[in-house]
Amino acid sequence: MSIQYIALTEATAVNFLKEIGLLNEDERATVSEIGDGNLNYVFNIFSQTTGRSFIVKQALPYAKVVGESWPLTLDRARIEASVLQLAAKYVPNLVPKVFHHDQTLALTVMENLSDFTILREGLITGNLYPQVASHIGIYLAEILFRTSTFHLHPKEAKELAVDFINPDLCDITERLVFTDPFFDSETNSFDDHLKPLVHELWSDNKLKREVAKLKHLFLTKSEALIHGDIHTGSIFVTKDETKIIDPEFAFYGPKAFDIGTFFANLIMNYYAQEGQASNSIEKEQQQSYLIQTLIDTWKVFETTYTELWKNESKESFTKVDGHLEDVLATIWTESVGFAGAEMIRRMIGLAHVKDVDSIQELAIRQSVQQTIIQVARTFITERHSIKDMDSLIQQVKVVYV
Repeated sequence: MSIQYIALTEATAVNFLKEIGLLNEDERATVSEIGDGNLNYVFNIFSQTTGRSFIVKQALPYAKVVGESWPLTLDRARIEASVLQLAAKYVPNLVPKVFHHDQTLALTVMENLSDFTILREGLITGNLYPQVASHIGIYLAEILFRTSTFHLHPKEAKELAVDFINPDLCDITERLVFTDPFFDSETNSFDDHLKPLVHELWSDNKLKREVAKLKHLFLTKSEALIHGDIHTGSIFVTKDETKIIDPEFAFYGPKAFDIGTFFANLIMNYYAQEGQASNSIEKEQQQSYLIQTLIDTWKVFETTYTELWKNESKESFTKVDGHLEDVLATIWTESVGFAGAEMIRRMIGLAHVKDVDSIQELAIRQSVQQTIIQVARTFITERHSIKDMDSLIQQVKVVYV
């Protein structure tokens, strides 16, 4: 075992697995560093001797996307492993198995999902995943309900909230999602053709007042243990299976944030199909699938949450008529607003989405970007008028790229 932090290499990653007994000393293994994220090293290790395989994920003490000038706590590795282990109690089939966690090295050894596809990549190439909506809806309902005070005693929930305090990663979200895109910040990154629209956003006082409210919710609403970054790049899929990964941004926050973030990434892919689909038939098929996935995700979430509310609640007020409906309505409205914030930040902030950025034809990419920003703007400023999924879908289709 390690006595001090040191960044692994491909060779030392294999040696570590042998040291903790997940590989035998005489096993031959292939290893490759596959991390394409912004914060970590990720090693894919395959035993040529037994056929066993593992993922070793190690947190870096800084944001890889920026460099050592942006230091980060290594404690996020503990948070990630702890979230996956907690989620495994309720939805074991929807998260990767955790085999080992090393606090000092800030690394976690997990189930290898090499046979899975990153959902974002699959959607870009036009694949359909019929189980995703059901799986994500169940995951969201189970975790967001069971870690809230509707299920836990308030003391227990507060103790968990302390365990998952995550200031460094929350700071990234607070800045890159809720602040920088709405001001002339050096972290912003966007194509020149978007400058007029971006400057319009920066001078839109109504929009900024509403974003300020959403930011305040994110900062202060400690409702449940949220994933904090549940987009299509943090979901692995096959036709039949779904695995939610990378919960290192997790903390006790507003339930709606996870839902809104997931919705936003489906919607961005919906628009991106204009430049990704190979023909009009494929585009229509993929967009119809994405709309249905939105519908089904919310329906499954709402149904599962309601069942948990009725059968698993330990809060006396859950017996009060209309309280559940009030809670779900609030989650819905906040989800719409958070979706808008996620969409805008992905167009003009530091971290974009491949769905849009990989569109080759400039005119189409420009149209998609502008549409996403305008629809997101509506989501934020008019979220209280977008009462249900039908209303949201109508807004998605208002501006057709």
